[in-house]
Formats: sequence, C-alpha cells, structure tokens
Amino acid sequence: MLGKPSVDCTRRTLLGAIGLAMPVRAALATDVTADPRTEYGFAPGLTYLNTASLGPTPLSVRAKMDAAWIELEQNPVFETYNDGPLHLQSDRARGEVAALLGCHATELLITRSTTDAMNILVSGLRLRAGDRVLLTDQEHEGGTYCWTNLARRRGIVVDTIPIAPEDHDPAAIVERFAQAIRPETKVISVSHVVSATGYLMPIPEIAALARAKDVLCVVDGAQALGQSPVDVKTLGCHAYAAPGHKWLMGPKGTGLLYLSPETGDRIEPVQLEDGHRFISNSTGVGCLPLCIGLGAAAEAARRRGMASIHARTLALRNRAYDGLARIHGLRLASVPPGGPAATALVAAYLPDAIDSAAFRAAMRTKHQIIVKMAEKRWFNGFRLSPHIFNDEDDVDRALRAIRLELAR
Repeated sequence: MLGKPSVDCTRRTLLGAIGLAMPVRAALATDVTADPRTEYGFAPGLTYLNTASLGPTPLSVRAKMDAAWIELEQNPVFETYNDGPLHLQSDRARGEVAALLGCHATELLITRSTTDAMNILVSGLRLRAGDRVLLTDQEHEGGTYCWTNLARRRGIVVDTIPIAPEDHDPAAIVERFAQAIRPETKVISVSHVVSATGYLMPIPEIAALARAKDVLCVVDGAQALGQSPVDVKTLGCHAYAAPGHKWLMGPKGTGLLYLSPETGDRIEPVQLEDGHRFISNSTGVGCLPLCIGLGAAAEAARRRGMASIHARTLALRNRAYDGLARIHGLRLASVPPGGPAATALVAAYLPDAIDSAAFRAAMRTKHQIIVKMAEKRWFNGFRLSPHIFNDEDDVDRALRAIRLELAR
C-alpha cells in the first residue's frame, strides 16, 4: 500500500489578496472550533436538511477561492503554468483530498462531479461488445447513464440486481452479486451509500468478490465522502468516484476519481495521457480556484475529524429516525439506529394519498424546510440528510412540520 501523501508545498501566501474578497473573519483559515452555523450563508429562517443533494460551502472555503481568483487574474500565465504559485496550490489541494481518501495524490483526478468522474472512468475502459457490467437497481442516474451509453455505442451488456429499500441483509446482497457474475462480467459498479435510503453497502465484501473473479470494482461514493470515514485501500475497490459539493461541502462543480495503480492499462482515460496534473495538455485548463476550494474543504474535514463528523451527523439522523417512527402514516425505509449500515441519511414512505413532489414543495414554501423527495422510481417518500451545521432544533422543527402536513 502506498503511504499517505505529504501535502506540504511551496506556495505564495494569500493573506494580502483575501482581504479584498471578503471580511477578515471569513478570510481566516477554516476554523473547526467556530460555531458551524455562522460559517454558512443560508437565507434567514431556512432549515436545510438536504446536504445529500447539495451541501453549503463555508465562508472560509469561499474566501480561499475568492483570493485565488484575485491572484490568478493578476498574472494568469505565471500563476497557472510551469509550476506557478496557484498551480502548486492546486497540487497541494489534490494532496489534501487524497489524504482524506487514504490514497496517494498521483492516484487521484480532480473532476467536475461524481457523474463526470464516472464518465471519465467509463471512457477509459477497455470494454468490447458482449462484455458485461453489473449494477443494482438502486444506482443514481449519474452512475447508470455512463454504462447505458456504452451499451448503446459499443454493445456491452448491463445487468442489474434488485435491492428493495427494505433489503438490509449484507450477506444476501453479496450473494446476489455472486450469483449474477458471469464469465463475461468485467465490472461491478455500485454505490457506497444508497442515495434513496442511506444504506451503507458492504463494499469490502463486494470488492473482495470482484477481485476473486478478476472483475473491476467501481464505487460511486457520492453519499459517503464527507459524512463518514472513507479509506479506498481498506475498501479494496479499483476505482472510487465522489463529489466535492455534497457532504464535503466544497465548491459546486468539483469531484474526484481515485484509480488504483493495480488497474494498469484496464482503465486509461485521456486525462492521464500526460500525467496527473490538473493543468495539462490532455485536460486543458482546469479551474484552479475551485480545485483550491476543494482542497480547503478536505482539509477542514480532516482537521475536524471524520469520526467526529460521522458521530454528529448520525446522532441527528437517529433523532430524526426516532421522531419519524412515531408519526402516524409514515413507514421508514432506512435501517434503525445502532446498525452498522446506518448513515446520515434517513428516508420514509409517505401515505399513497400524499404526492412526494407536493410534499417537498409544501415543506419549502410553507415551513421553509428543505428536504429531498424520493425519486418516484424508488418509492413515494422523502429523505432527510442533516450535517454538522444542523442541530436538534432543526430536526425537531422538521418533525413538527411533517406532522402538520400529514394531518391535513
């Protein structure tokens, strides 16, 4: 296993430029001891419980991006190319992100999103007509369209195994994968955390199964990175795609792709044609300020401690679960508190008479509470996803609003 990267890198200080972008308080390095609620710019009175869709970017992270924009435009070529100061900062940022994943910076690509990372990966795979890819029916569209597109263009076959929202038996799920693998299966592509229900999939076991069959294991980490500890080496997957703009609370339009060195020439995206640089002849000019912001978000998460973040979000989630379980007419789709497969997402079925889209709209317009409706192809319901900027009052306020809406 490769050691974790050093993130020390010579770079120009930003302190002078930061003051031009935002107030001094916001320009300081991310303060993990500060009240997290003061670090965000929510509209007055809004209760935000939908981090799993998009997380808010802290003011301190935004300040670093603003400062980088200012510095970049003072001398664009000098800052960007030939190991310019901002180029070196983006390298350091990639090291911060890699450290959060437990991998080396040279194993990581910075992307625009999880979906972008999946598309990059798929475009670099050596798959031919008749090769098979194995998914579940709970994958997000960002983790399926890349494969269905390849099926249409190259003639690969996409196989799908069913996982019902209430299916919480890891051994049974792994066995389902084992039974579905065929000699032509080349890839298993699966979510780390099921976006509809928050179920933590048994990735180490699925990855071990894939390795035993000489199958690549690709993990969609959109709902894991930033809300619970992630170590790609421990997971044993060959590739891991994740966003910066959900639980990590980094800039919108950022993501990452980890590729294990042992994949060799089985995954060769064009982005690696001349190395792993964020600015290169194979990738073009990337957005350095966004990359630097992503690194700042990763650094803040590491300083705060992923175990601490996970414990806090899980406590809020468990409070929500217990409250939802006592509301007449609701049926929980997520695992109960205390189980190893629980994450910070909690989902519930709505009564058939209540449309999930109308429910989401009512929560926003009448109560100023932002929740996620479950996609209709999964079930008629909703999902709550609290993060560290939330507190018990936010959860209780949402529970009161839900009771009112179901009582109508």
